[in-house]
Amino acid sequence: MYYYVVMRAHARSMKELCMKISQNWKDYSIIATGDGYKLERWKDVYLLRPDPQVIWSSQIDLFSYPKLNAYYKRSEKGGGGWKFLKPMPEEWNISYDSLDIAFKIKPMGFKHTGLFPEQATNWDWFSELIRNAGRPIKVLNLFAYTGGATLSAAAAGAQVTHVDASKGMVAWAKENAQASGLADRPIRWIVDDCAKFVAREQRRGSFYEGIIMDPPSYGRGPGGEIWKLEECI
Repeated sequence: MYYYVVMRAHARSMKELCMKISQNWKDYSIIATGDGYKLERWKDVYLLRPDPQVIWSSQIDLFSYPKLNAYYKRSEKGGGGWKFLKPMPEEWNISYDSLDIAFKIKPMGFKHTGLFPEQATNWDWFSELIRNAGRPIKVLNLFAYTGGATLSAAAAGAQVTHVDASKGMVAWAKENAQASGLADRPIRWIVDDCAKFVAREQRRGSFYEGIIMDPPSYGRGPGGEIWKLEECI
Protein backbone atom coordinates (compact mmCIF):
# COMPACT_ATOMS: atom_id res chain seq x y z
CA MET A 1 0.00 0.00 0.00
CA TYR A 2 1.15 3.53 -0.74
CA TYR A 3 0.46 6.37 1.67
CA TYR A 4 1.53 9.97 1.25
CA VAL A 5 1.08 12.76 3.77
CA VAL A 6 2.00 16.35 2.97
CA MET A 7 1.66 18.74 5.90
CA ARG A 8 2.80 22.31 5.38
CA ALA A 9 2.97 22.87 9.14
CA HIS A 10 5.69 20.30 9.69
CA ALA A 11 8.15 18.36 7.51
CA ARG A 12 9.10 14.75 8.14
CA SER A 13 10.78 12.21 5.88
CA MET A 14 8.71 9.37 4.39
CA LYS A 15 11.32 6.94 5.74
CA GLU A 16 10.55 8.01 9.29
CA LEU A 17 6.79 7.80 8.67
CA CYS A 18 6.97 4.34 7.14
CA MET A 19 8.97 2.93 10.06
CA LYS A 20 6.29 3.81 12.61
CA ILE A 21 4.25 0.94 14.08
CA SER A 22 0.61 1.27 15.18
CA GLN A 23 0.50 0.37 18.86
CA ASN A 24 -2.68 2.03 20.10
CA TRP A 25 -5.27 -0.46 18.84
CA LYS A 26 -7.46 -2.35 21.32
CA ASP A 27 -10.05 -3.73 18.88
CA TYR A 28 -7.47 -4.91 16.32
CA SER A 29 -4.35 -7.06 16.56
CA ILE A 30 -2.21 -9.38 14.46
CA ILE A 31 -2.09 -12.83 16.06
CA ALA A 32 0.42 -14.58 13.78
CA THR A 33 1.89 -14.43 10.27
CA GLY A 34 3.53 -16.78 7.81
CA ASP A 35 3.29 -18.54 4.43
CA GLY A 36 1.84 -15.45 2.76
CA TYR A 37 -0.93 -14.94 5.33
CA LYS A 38 -1.68 -12.89 8.42
CA LEU A 39 -4.07 -13.93 11.17
CA GLU A 40 -5.93 -10.93 12.59
CA ARG A 41 -8.39 -10.16 15.37
CA TRP A 42 -11.01 -7.58 14.47
CA LYS A 43 -12.67 -7.06 17.87
CA ASP A 44 -14.28 -10.49 18.46
CA VAL A 45 -13.87 -11.80 14.89
CA TYR A 46 -10.76 -13.64 13.69
CA LEU A 47 -9.84 -13.48 10.00
CA LEU A 48 -7.01 -14.99 7.97
CA ARG A 49 -6.05 -12.96 4.90
CA PRO A 50 -3.31 -13.15 2.25
CA ASP A 51 -0.43 -10.69 2.50
CA PRO A 52 2.26 -10.76 -0.22
CA GLN A 53 4.77 -9.14 2.13
CA VAL A 54 4.69 -12.16 4.47
CA ILE A 55 7.45 -14.20 2.81
CA TRP A 56 8.52 -16.26 5.84
CA SER A 57 7.25 -19.61 7.05
CA SER A 58 4.57 -19.92 9.71
CA GLN A 59 5.38 -21.62 13.01
CA ILE A 60 1.78 -22.89 13.33
CA ASP A 61 -1.00 -24.05 11.01
CA LEU A 62 -2.85 -20.75 10.63
CA PHE A 63 -5.85 -22.38 8.96
CA SER A 64 -6.38 -24.58 12.05
CA TYR A 65 -6.43 -21.69 14.52
CA PRO A 66 -9.31 -22.63 16.89
CA LYS A 67 -10.95 -19.18 16.96
CA LEU A 68 -10.78 -18.59 13.19
CA ASN A 69 -14.10 -17.32 11.81
CA ALA A 70 -13.16 -17.04 8.13
CA TYR A 71 -10.27 -17.01 5.69
CA TYR A 72 -9.73 -15.60 2.23
CA LYS A 73 -8.26 -18.01 -0.29
CA ARG A 74 -6.82 -16.88 -3.59
CA SER A 75 -7.77 -18.81 -6.72
CA GLU A 76 -5.11 -20.16 -9.08
CA LYS A 77 -7.20 -18.67 -11.91
CA GLY A 78 -7.19 -15.21 -10.30
CA GLY A 79 -9.41 -13.58 -7.73
CA GLY A 80 -10.55 -15.62 -4.77
CA GLY A 81 -13.19 -15.74 -2.08
CA TRP A 82 -14.03 -16.06 1.61
CA LYS A 83 -14.53 -19.36 3.37
CA PHE A 84 -16.62 -19.01 6.53
CA LEU A 85 -15.92 -21.51 9.30
CA LYS A 86 -17.87 -20.13 12.26
CA PRO A 87 -20.91 -17.88 12.68
CA MET A 88 -20.05 -14.20 12.48
CA PRO A 89 -21.87 -10.93 11.73
CA GLU A 90 -22.07 -9.68 8.16
CA GLU A 91 -20.68 -6.38 9.42
CA TRP A 92 -19.64 -4.92 12.76
CA ASN A 93 -17.95 -1.85 14.22
CA ILE A 94 -14.51 -1.49 15.76
CA SER A 95 -13.15 1.54 17.61
CA TYR A 96 -9.81 3.30 17.56
CA ASP A 97 -9.83 4.63 21.10
CA SER A 98 -6.73 6.77 20.66
CA LEU A 99 -8.76 9.19 18.53
CA ASP A 100 -12.28 8.15 19.63
CA ILE A 101 -13.36 7.11 16.12
CA ALA A 102 -15.18 4.01 14.88
CA PHE A 103 -15.35 2.01 11.65
CA LYS A 104 -17.70 -0.48 10.06
CA ILE A 105 -15.90 -3.71 9.14
CA LYS A 106 -17.20 -6.06 6.47
CA PRO A 107 -15.39 -8.85 4.57
CA MET A 108 -15.43 -7.90 0.88
CA GLY A 109 -13.98 -9.06 -2.41
CA PHE A 110 -10.22 -9.18 -2.89
CA LYS A 111 -9.67 -9.85 0.85
CA HIS A 112 -10.56 -6.31 1.97
CA THR A 113 -12.42 -5.42 5.16
CA GLY A 114 -13.03 -1.69 4.65
CA LEU A 115 -10.09 -0.50 6.74
CA PHE A 116 -6.29 -0.45 6.70
CA PRO A 117 -5.52 -0.48 10.46
CA GLU A 118 -1.76 -0.10 9.96
CA GLN A 119 -2.42 3.51 8.92
CA ALA A 120 -3.36 4.45 12.48
CA THR A 121 0.19 5.61 13.17
CA ASN A 122 -0.24 8.24 10.44
CA TRP A 123 -3.61 9.27 11.86
CA ASP A 124 -2.00 9.84 15.27
CA TRP A 125 0.85 11.83 13.75
CA PHE A 126 -1.10 14.33 11.69
CA SER A 127 -3.89 14.61 14.29
CA GLU A 128 -1.32 15.93 16.74
CA LEU A 129 -0.10 18.46 14.16
CA ILE A 130 -3.65 19.67 13.56
CA ARG A 131 -4.47 19.99 17.27
CA ASN A 132 -1.25 21.94 17.94
CA ALA A 133 -1.43 24.22 14.90
CA GLY A 134 -3.10 27.03 16.83
CA ARG A 135 -5.18 28.07 13.80
CA PRO A 136 -7.88 26.65 11.49
CA ILE A 137 -6.57 23.83 9.29
CA LYS A 138 -8.00 22.66 5.96
CA VAL A 139 -7.12 19.11 4.84
CA LEU A 140 -7.63 17.45 1.46
CA ASN A 141 -7.92 13.66 1.62
CA LEU A 142 -7.57 12.02 -1.82
CA PHE A 143 -8.39 8.35 -2.60
CA ALA A 144 -10.07 8.64 0.78
CA TYR A 145 -11.73 5.17 0.83
CA THR A 146 -13.86 4.68 3.99
CA GLY A 147 -12.50 7.74 5.74
CA GLY A 148 -9.87 6.67 8.28
CA ALA A 149 -7.75 9.75 7.63
CA THR A 150 -10.80 11.97 7.14
CA LEU A 151 -12.28 11.11 10.53
CA SER A 152 -8.91 11.42 12.27
CA ALA A 153 -8.34 14.89 10.86
CA ALA A 154 -11.92 15.99 11.56
CA ALA A 155 -11.78 14.70 15.14
CA ALA A 156 -8.62 16.77 15.65
CA GLY A 157 -10.47 19.90 14.52
CA ALA A 158 -9.68 20.18 10.80
CA GLN A 159 -12.04 21.10 7.99
CA VAL A 160 -11.76 18.15 5.59
CA THR A 161 -12.51 17.59 1.92
CA HIS A 162 -12.94 13.84 1.35
CA VAL A 163 -12.56 12.69 -2.28
CA ASP A 164 -12.99 9.19 -3.69
CA ALA A 165 -14.11 7.89 -7.07
CA SER A 166 -16.39 5.24 -5.52
CA LYS A 167 -19.86 6.37 -4.48
CA GLY A 168 -20.17 3.28 -2.29
CA MET A 169 -16.94 4.02 -0.42
CA VAL A 170 -17.97 7.63 0.22
CA ALA A 171 -21.30 6.40 1.59
CA TRP A 172 -19.42 3.96 3.83
CA ALA A 173 -17.19 6.80 5.06
CA LYS A 174 -20.30 8.79 5.96
CA GLU A 175 -21.53 5.81 8.00
CA ASN A 176 -18.19 5.78 9.82
CA ALA A 177 -18.52 9.49 10.52
CA GLN A 178 -21.98 8.86 12.01
CA ALA A 179 -20.65 5.98 14.14
CA SER A 180 -17.83 8.23 15.35
CA GLY A 181 -20.12 11.10 16.34
CA LEU A 182 -18.59 13.31 13.65
CA ALA A 183 -21.52 13.66 11.24
CA ASP A 184 -21.86 17.36 12.07
CA ARG A 185 -18.17 18.20 11.51
CA PRO A 186 -17.14 20.35 8.50
CA ILE A 187 -16.48 17.52 6.04
CA ARG A 188 -17.13 17.86 2.30
CA TRP A 189 -17.97 14.47 0.75
CA ILE A 190 -16.93 14.39 -2.92
CA VAL A 191 -17.43 11.52 -5.41
CA ASP A 192 -15.01 12.32 -8.22
CA ASP A 193 -11.86 11.34 -10.05
CA CYS A 194 -9.08 12.64 -7.80
CA ALA A 195 -6.84 13.98 -10.58
CA LYS A 196 -9.74 15.91 -12.17
CA PHE A 197 -10.84 17.29 -8.81
CA VAL A 198 -7.32 18.50 -7.99
CA ALA A 199 -7.04 20.17 -11.42
CA ARG A 200 -10.25 22.10 -10.75
CA GLU A 201 -9.06 23.07 -7.27
CA GLN A 202 -5.85 24.43 -8.80
CA ARG A 203 -7.84 26.53 -11.27
CA ARG A 204 -10.01 27.83 -8.42
CA GLY A 205 -6.94 28.73 -6.38
CA SER A 206 -8.02 26.52 -3.48
CA PHE A 207 -5.52 26.11 -0.65
CA TYR A 208 -5.02 23.37 1.92
CA GLU A 209 -2.60 23.13 4.84
CA GLY A 210 -2.56 19.33 4.58
CA ILE A 211 -2.88 16.90 1.66
CA ILE A 212 -3.25 13.17 2.33
CA MET A 213 -3.22 10.46 -0.35
CA ASP A 214 -3.54 6.69 -0.25
CA PRO A 215 -3.72 5.85 -3.97
CA PRO A 216 -4.18 2.33 -5.31
CA SER A 217 -1.64 0.77 -7.64
CA TYR A 218 -4.46 0.44 -10.18
CA GLY A 219 -7.99 1.72 -10.30
CA ARG A 220 -10.78 3.33 -12.31
CA GLY A 221 -12.55 6.65 -11.87
CA PRO A 222 -16.34 7.13 -11.92
CA GLY A 223 -16.20 7.77 -15.68
CA GLY A 224 -14.00 4.76 -16.42
CA GLU A 225 -10.76 6.73 -16.14
CA ILE A 226 -7.77 4.43 -15.67
CA TRP A 227 -5.36 5.11 -12.81
CA LYS A 228 -1.90 3.51 -12.84
CA LEU A 229 0.28 4.59 -9.93
CA GLU A 230 3.59 4.55 -11.80
CA GLU A 231 2.15 6.75 -14.56
CA CYS A 232 -0.21 9.06 -12.69
CA ILE A 233 1.24 9.82 -9.27
